[in-house]
Amino acid sequence: MGKTARTARTARNATTARLAPPAWLTAGLRPQPTPVPWAAVLRAAVALAAPLAVGMATGHTAYGALVSMGALSGVIGDTADAYRMRVFNIAVPQLFGALGVTLGTLVYGEGWAAVAALTLVALVSGMISSIGAVASVSGLLLLLNAVVGAGLPLPEPWWKAPLLLVLGGVVVLVLTLLGWPFRGGQPERAAVAGTYRAIAELLEAAGSEAYDEKRQAVTASLNQSYDLVLARRARQHGRAPTLVRLLSQLNAVIPILEAAPAAHFAARRFHRPLAPAIPAAVRALADAVEAATPRKHAPPLDLPEARRPTEKAVDAAVRHAATVVHQAESRPHNVDDRLGRPAALRVRVRRAARGVLLSGASWRYGLRLALCIGLAQALVSLIAVPRSYWVALTVTFVMKPDFGSVFSRAVLRALGTAGGLLIAAPVLAAVPRGWWDVPVMMVLAALIPAFSAKGYAFQTAAITPVILLLSDLLNRQGFHLVLPRLYDSLIGCGIALVAGYLLWPESWHTRVADRLADAVADTASYVHLAFVEVDRGDTAARHRARRKLYRDMSAVRSEFQRALTEPPPAGDLAAAWWPLAIAVERIVDATTAARIRVDHGAPAPDPAEVAAVERQLRELADGLRSSDVLEEVRADLGGDEDGALEPLRQEVRAARAIATPGARE
Repeated sequence: MGKTARTARTARNATTARLAPPAWLTAGLRPQPTPVPWAAVLRAAVALAAPLAVGMATGHTAYGALVSMGALSGVIGDTADAYRMRVFNIAVPQLFGALGVTLGTLVYGEGWAAVAALTLVALVSGMISSIGAVASVSGLLLLLNAVVGAGLPLPEPWWKAPLLLVLGGVVVLVLTLLGWPFRGGQPERAAVAGTYRAIAELLEAAGSEAYDEKRQAVTASLNQSYDLVLARRARQHGRAPTLVRLLSQLNAVIPILEAAPAAHFAARRFHRPLAPAIPAAVRALADAVEAATPRKHAPPLDLPEARRPTEKAVDAAVRHAATVVHQAESRPHNVDDRLGRPAALRVRVRRAARGVLLSGASWRYGLRLALCIGLAQALVSLIAVPRSYWVALTVTFVMKPDFGSVFSRAVLRALGTAGGLLIAAPVLAAVPRGWWDVPVMMVLAALIPAFSAKGYAFQTAAITPVILLLSDLLNRQGFHLVLPRLYDSLIGCGIALVAGYLLWPESWHTRVADRLADAVADTASYVHLAFVEVDRGDTAARHRARRKLYRDMSAVRSEFQRALTEPPPAGDLAAAWWPLAIAVERIVDATTAARIRVDHGAPAPDPAEVAAVERQLRELADGLRSSDVLEEVRADLGGDEDGALEPLRQEVRAARAIATPGARE
């Protein structure tokens, strides 16, 4: 009887597994385990509700609704941590949004001229989105507000609507900057301290299976810290001693980060884990960084005696970091910002212009977005669709390449809109018009930052009732807005799926193999740099090359995460190549570990060993680019099995084994 029950239960589980939706489709429906940003929640509630209250009090409810719309854009775009970056992230997109609504207002009611104008705006919006994060949000607002201006009768004269929308952004900006006098520099300090803590966790994980995951967390934390601290160039750092000190403290973690792979391979190969006192000392440094209390002399460190090359490397790195963290000089040393410094403004502008005008990817995405917007506008011009501008708005939100897979975003957009309508329907049906809209807006607006951190579908569900309430204030249609919103969203998602996804084979074929090939080739160059060029005296070049490699691999990992949400075959192919991406990161770690061991007393490898490893990596990169099958996994790369390069050779063998067809089947 028991066996029969187990068999029946197994059959039911198998049937359930077959009927369950695939993982790539449901991945976006799982909420991310992120804390609620209470400051952002309060800021959103005030920024969107206060303009409504002022508008009602002055008898200009429509004006208040437009200011709240501008505030909504500012709330969505306020994603930075450092205050000076938040100014840039909020202000610049608002200017593009003002330009967009002006262009839209000028072609309102112009029929096919409006279709042509919005298609051209979509082309420009799509092309500039490839420049960077701020440009992407700016391009988004440019197109969104152009669609709104072309689809809604906004207040006259033409300059009034853009002025009101920008005023909403100013409200968010003012509320954001209220904390600057009290918390100036705190986000940067918290980020640098977080990097120290992430490295402490990495050291604790040395020799364990958790090491790869902790290393990825360190890479993400280090990228964020450099982005915050180096948001301005070095000539500005010279006028800001706090940033100089933070940069010095951040650079001081690099030797610890370079020693960590050596500790990991030593713990895995020789079963010599690090003493718990070492991660504890790094955590103490993190607390000192966050407290911003430098001392005249660094407190003594209670670290175990270092005897072996790896132990000496870790000990020297931690002691150096302690000296830098606790030093009291106003101008500390070690402020080289070339590990993450942004280029000069004129250089970035030149690169951006070249990337937009000469990049095939930029043109292809711009054309895809223009095609979808053109079809959406043409459709609503030929067929009477209530609230027709919502169709193009949906297309705009879905067709964002840097926000994830177009396919999954279309599905999540439809589901999120349906969820948002379930919230909006009782609000529009039961809440009386008038002053009750203000407290309701406070509650709905507070949900936006709280839900946005959970995922795209949750963000859509939070934004939808806010948009509907603002639309009702402008149109007074109440509950009758609900079904048109659902229809228009489904039409927009359908256009994006067909014209923006299925008609473009590159959108459903992943390029992860090409990205991996570039990473492998860069890794080969790093091996050469670590053991050949480093002897010529430019150690900083090796540091910069390693930082660039890890940053590039972080971008590759993000590309993998996007590709994994694509339907087959793209998602399946990305899953098959994922182990090789991990293997490449391990090769970089093994190279760094070998260099550190040599720097602290281990015998240097023979140049022939280095050349053999470099040759194997370049063969692997060439095979990935040409899609040729690697002839074999060479078991013998030569060299001393007890030498510094042996862990590196093992990782290269593993990578080549993964790259063979049999390992991916």
